[in-house]
Amino acid sequence: MGRRITMATRDEVLQALSVRYVNASRGEKGRILDEFTAVSGHHRKHAVRLLNRWRSRSEDAPRRGRRVYKQAVREALLAVWEAADRICGKRLRAVLPTFVDSLEHHGHLGLDDELRAQLLAMSASTMDRLLAPAREATAGKRRRRRSTDSSVKRRIPVRTFADWDNPEPGFFEGDFVVHSGGSMAGQPIHTLCVTDIASGWTDGVPLLAREKSLVVAALDALRAQLPMRMLGLDTDNDGAFINETLIDYCVENRLVFTRCRARRKNDQAWIEQKNGAVVRRMTGYARYEGLEAGVILGDLFRVVRLYVNYFQPSFKLREKIREGAKVTKRYFSPATPCDRLLAEPRVDDAVKQHLRDERARLDPVLLIKELRDAQSRLAAWAREAQTGGCATPDAPTVEGFIRDLPKLWQLGEPRATHQRTPRPARTWRTRKDPFEEVWPRVMQWLHDQPNASASDLLPRLEQRHPGKFSNAQLRTLQRRVHSWRRAMATQLLQMYTAPTEDGVSTRGDVTRGRA
Repeated sequence: MGRRITMATRDEVLQALSVRYVNASRGEKGRILDEFTAVSGHHRKHAVRLLNRWRSRSEDAPRRGRRVYKQAVREALLAVWEAADRICGKRLRAVLPTFVDSLEHHGHLGLDDELRAQLLAMSASTMDRLLAPAREATAGKRRRRRSTDSSVKRRIPVRTFADWDNPEPGFFEGDFVVHSGGSMAGQPIHTLCVTDIASGWTDGVPLLAREKSLVVAALDALRAQLPMRMLGLDTDNDGAFINETLIDYCVENRLVFTRCRARRKNDQAWIEQKNGAVVRRMTGYARYEGLEAGVILGDLFRVVRLYVNYFQPSFKLREKIREGAKVTKRYFSPATPCDRLLAEPRVDDAVKQHLRDERARLDPVLLIKELRDAQSRLAAWAREAQTGGCATPDAPTVEGFIRDLPKLWQLGEPRATHQRTPRPARTWRTRKDPFEEVWPRVMQWLHDQPNASASDLLPRLEQRHPGKFSNAQLRTLQRRVHSWRRAMATQLLQMYTAPTEDGVSTRGDVTRGRA
């Protein structure tokens, strides 16, 4: 069936056919029903109801409804609702008699018998309906979730996680990863990531905007660099995927286009896992936007594609068994996507030979260096966008990178996109120093007795200043004494290593004098 007609067009057809349908014979009514169901796509019984109902509707007259509750009852309901702290209708219905009696007893509410009976007979759903304008005025309207056209979604079959029965290489799952940094304001870059179900082959393309024509262009770029032919695409229910443009593209290129169930991320478990293990691992969680960041991300994914698919093994689930609350998972041996394609009998020999030649040409050390360089440029761009005025770090040479490779673990996190900004050294106090007034006297005691400990000095301070110090301040005094000794040691070391007027250090003289 083709595209369905709109509601306005359907009403026009109903208006034209309803008069004929009412005055027609039994056989003519059947032909009119055949006509209308073919045009509108409605079920036959629903079409009968619409044609019979239309003759009793007046287009100019407003729709009549029942108005059981007067304005006085609504005002009384609002008063009770406010007194009950604006609870929901079901809870309010349970305590309504108690509140009405209490408000009338204390003189806050006056109702006659009829209004009181109507208020107490009100259902919970009616309360919620009458209180809806007040709730919207106080809390604002609930933002409706944007959804794609249902007629377009019906044209795309649903595929769940259980429907993948060992497909041949070429069936991909696709998803977006947004680089928003926690805020969707503006136009953050989106990465279109795809992964092959059979082999785990993963690739990504950054998009400056999430738009259906850009998705088609990105799929063309991805298909051109895949080692195998793309046979199918499975996506979520994002509007950039569920549209006529992508449907026509898949039909034109003979791709099996399916979608997962709404809000069921486990239907796309393969691509969801790669979103974190590949895209987030390589790019981090900062915000990227604009052409410059898009170019850097493009360079990064060019290297990621080669490094991950040829040199990064991953696990693949063999089976999952549930016994009550216990779930047992068994996996195949870890293998790279390239190895899985080489071991797949359904892959052509020409594709396998291309994979072997490509892997023999690649150097994993050079790839990881290019990967780190691209991550450094991306992190520098993010810092510059956030703080301004941050220069891009100089990339090390290949020889220097290879030489320092065994020592890089000592520097901590190697990915610049995941490195945290170091905190400034703490040089301030949050409380007043209790020894600030007496510290000169403590320093004099330390000069006279350098080996004196804080445990020896604190009783002397308590004796000289009764009631001012206690044993709870011993640790603070120990820190002060330790800092003083460290400063004295540093000063002594600088004195020993300071050069004399003739440029010769005095440390040798002191050593010889002691000897």
